[in-house]
Amino acid sequence: MPSTKDKPWDTDDIDKWKIEPFKPSDNAGGHFAEESSFATLFPKYREVYLKESWPLVTKLLKDIGIACTLDLIEGSMTVKTTKKTWDPAAILNARDLIRLLARSVPVQEARKILEDGVACDIIKIRNLVRNKEKFVKRRQRILGPNGTTLKALELLTSTYILVHGNTVSVIGPYKGLKEVRRVVEDCMANIHPIYQIKELMVKRELAKDPELAHESWDRFLPNYKKRSLSHRRVPFKVTDKTKKTYTPFPPAPEQSKVDKQLEAGEYHIGREAKKRIAQEERIEKQKVKKEEKKRERERDFVAPEEPGTAERKKKKQKTKATED
Repeated sequence: MPSTKDKPWDTDDIDKWKIEPFKPSDNAGGHFAEESSFATLFPKYREVYLKESWPLVTKLLKDIGIACTLDLIEGSMTVKTTKKTWDPAAILNARDLIRLLARSVPVQEARKILEDGVACDIIKIRNLVRNKEKFVKRRQRILGPNGTTLKALELLTSTYILVHGNTVSVIGPYKGLKEVRRVVEDCMANIHPIYQIKELMVKRELAKDPELAHESWDRFLPNYKKRSLSHRRVPFKVTDKTKKTYTPFPPAPEQSKVDKQLEAGEYHIGREAKKRIAQEERIEKQKVKKEEKKRERERDFVAPEEPGTAERKKKKQKTKATED
């Protein structure tokens, strides 16, 4: 049974759920027995930025006892533990840091991953939509006009979001990451982010009221009815639907290949004769094309008219007319 004695040290101002930061004194075992390392590749266009910001990255990782190397020849970043590493989770945070830097996240934002209670999520969105045009449109919806949708999502979830290429990089608390992932995946499934943003705004206001802490919020949340659109196949090419004169007789059947040959008088001709006729037609077409090309080539060799030639011709014509 629990003790009924008074506990003078247990007061109401103590947060029992608070996670204390890990300190070097907490690691009684000293340095680790084995070395852990992680490496990641980065694209060519990130080379200049990483080269400039690498001293800052080295300084940040040195504080937690992690060594890092930047290989510009192979295009890779590596992090590994050292004898000075005292936090077991530091190498995992360092791994996430280089992954974010490779995904075009600026150092000022990526450095937050080294703090306690902050995590990252790189959401792959390209494989969620097959059509390239639809993918580009839905990815643009996450950003919104002038980035307003993205900014609203960042403020409501207390995260940093970067939409880049085929991925969405998110940095923030675990709850915020979960909400952002849901919004992004729904957006790729053709559900506009504005619906989720409205829901998050309502939840944010409801959380301020302590009376509603133990009640269901379903009655306050917006309920959007799903509209069942017609799934009838729409033809790509719409035929001419103008009114035509009514006739009781059906349309005449299309002529078959045999009917066309009988009409042209080619049905009773032998196979060799048909080949000869087809060859003669080909030769005729080739002759016509050859003549056209010859005329086009000769056009380049026609001498241009010199200035004053037209006036001389007119004068000659006038003198001939006067003589006559």
